[in-house]
Amino acid sequence: MSLTAARILRPVGTAGNLFAFALDVGRGLFRRPFQTREFIQQAWFIASVTIIPTALVAIPFGAVIALQVGGLIKQFGAQSFTGSASVLAVIQQAGPIATALLIAGAGGSAIAADLGARKIREELDAMMVLGIDPIQRLVVPRVLACMLVAVFLNGMVSVVGVGGGYVFNVILQDGTPGAYLASFTALAQLPDVWIGMVKALIFGLIAAIVAAYKGMNAAGGPKGVGDAVNESVVITFLLLFVVNFTLSTIYLQLVPPKTG
Repeated sequence: MSLTAARILRPVGTAGNLFAFALDVGRGLFRRPFQTREFIQQAWFIASVTIIPTALVAIPFGAVIALQVGGLIKQFGAQSFTGSASVLAVIQQAGPIATALLIAGAGGSAIAADLGARKIREELDAMMVLGIDPIQRLVVPRVLACMLVAVFLNGMVSVVGVGGGYVFNVILQDGTPGAYLASFTALAQLPDVWIGMVKALIFGLIAAIVAAYKGMNAAGGPKGVGDAVNESVVITFLLLFVVNFTLSTIYLQLVPPKTG
């Protein structure tokens, strides 16, 4: 019975430890000196491993949304709103989610593997013995790098996705270029762009914190590092969809949709 209770309460303890780790990272943001060189190196590395996959994923994202939305709107005889609806879907939902999945899958897994390898080699313990805080030295630059890269990647996904939707709508659905572009302002508004950027920023924060937490708590040798990488990606995906639903709900309550 006690073993069953322990198994049930284990996720609660993990969630509490993850939240406490996030608070430690937040406190480390304001400690000096700031690791500028580490931040630049990590930002460059994360961008280098995610930019090409993100660009390749953004094209089918925009195409699928344009085809689905265009076909649905055509049934209602409102083809003039195809561009606006596609832009809303890409900027508010597809862009941040695609960015987050690739940040977690590529950048987050690299962070978890790096910190996990340092953990099993006892480098983190050696740093603590020397009076160096691993969170302030290693985790904070990686978290900020993930957040920065996520924002820029979200902008790229939005541009590429909207461009891909435009091409597929005009070529495959016989839409007119002028109508597609002119409908941008019919339903879309500036806060839609801001919520996409905020989502990407928060998603990058979550992906980096989860990856760093799992990496720094890896145990059991190389197999433990691999398990930590897998767990970090799965946990991040689950959290991203929950947070995305919450942010979308709050946004729709605060900013009413624009009527055509």
